[in-house]
Amino acid sequence: MKLTVVGGGSTYTPELIDGFARLRDTLPVRELVLVDPAADRLDLVGGLARRIFARQGHDGRIVTTSDLNAAVDGADAVLLQLRVGGQAARQQDETWPLECGCVGQETTGAGGLAKALRTVPVVLDIAERVRRANPDAWIIDFTNPVGIVTRALLRAGHRAVGLCNVAIGLQRKFAGLLGVAPADVHLDHVGLNHLTWETAVRLGGPEGADVLPRLLAEHGDAVAADLRLPRPLLDRLGAVPSYYLRYYYAHDEVVGELRTKPSRAAEVAEMERQLLRMYGDPALDEKPALLARRGGAYYSEAAVDLAAALLGGAGSPYQVVNTYNRGTLPFLPDDAVIEVPAAVGGKGAAPLPVADVNPLYAGLMANVTAYEDLALDAALRGGRDRVFRALLAHPLVGQYGYAEQLTDLLVAHNREHLAWA
Repeated sequence: MKLTVVGGGSTYTPELIDGFARLRDTLPVRELVLVDPAADRLDLVGGLARRIFARQGHDGRIVTTSDLNAAVDGADAVLLQLRVGGQAARQQDETWPLECGCVGQETTGAGGLAKALRTVPVVLDIAERVRRANPDAWIIDFTNPVGIVTRALLRAGHRAVGLCNVAIGLQRKFAGLLGVAPADVHLDHVGLNHLTWETAVRLGGPEGADVLPRLLAEHGDAVAADLRLPRPLLDRLGAVPSYYLRYYYAHDEVVGELRTKPSRAAEVAEMERQLLRMYGDPALDEKPALLARRGGAYYSEAAVDLAAALLGGAGSPYQVVNTYNRGTLPFLPDDAVIEVPAAVGGKGAAPLPVADVNPLYAGLMANVTAYEDLALDAALRGGRDRVFRALLAHPLVGQYGYAEQLTDLLVAHNREHLAWA
């Protein structure tokens, strides 16, 4: 089996390599190709990757290259984890929206739109190369904003599934609090990428007993602290929102915080400098502890599980993924991309039935879905007016004055990445 990682020079990659090494019985990779245009980073990451495989006794071959066409040739699955514009572009996404009093964040709001505009054309070009090399290959998208990028891939007819680590992170957290194995915890996880709620926590499988009321009663303070939301809010919701909901539920509070502290992009850039120095140590043959602070926790387990299921291996039959709605949530279009538990196999991902969704969540999902539709239109066809409409539709913007100013700022900061600007 050949797997290709686009963005293989990312400091995330050793997390993925560690998972491939540990879980080789689930996903028997014979050739793993890391492709990235940044040759210096790729050499460091590739060297550590080979040492991790050797330490854990994995006899698979790791190849590094900057040749995308050669990298995807004959690949059974291609994982996308690229960042167009690098951390410098992320730094901009997280700062210029604050000039208008709007959240600066790399996956939602105005910053998230900027990232989508930069990313979608690049991803679609990669996907066309994958299709020409092997039309049966699966594309697993971990590139943010996952919902919009996956929607672009599916609309273009690619064999694609979107992946996020929010659900697996909460599953592991809840399992620890409840004192059970993670495999015993099944989440009623519903929403869009980075806009999700856990409406039930079931033990034993999709039909298991719901222990969410017990979880909140016994561990609500710990869960609320992790989310940086008030405990009474969780009690009133009767659900656990993802930490991204804080941008909506505490918008002004978050903006105030972001204006008075270093950006997350700056923190990550410094971590990356430290990690790359570590990766260059020929004695290092395991992922360093610092990597846990970089983000992407449990990404490797989720990626291995998904790839194994899609390729007919030993992956779990039920996984939380991003895929077409197809009537699962009746208040959204069939071609909306939702993030829910799904049955995953060789034919792709089929969402499992979802209980009636509280209007408190459904209304926000519908609003953001409409924004994502406009955002994808702007990414595919360009134009200032399309950018303006997408910003005006986003609930974190929503006022025409802000939308006008943010449109100008977005174009000014991203002109080199926008063919139409």
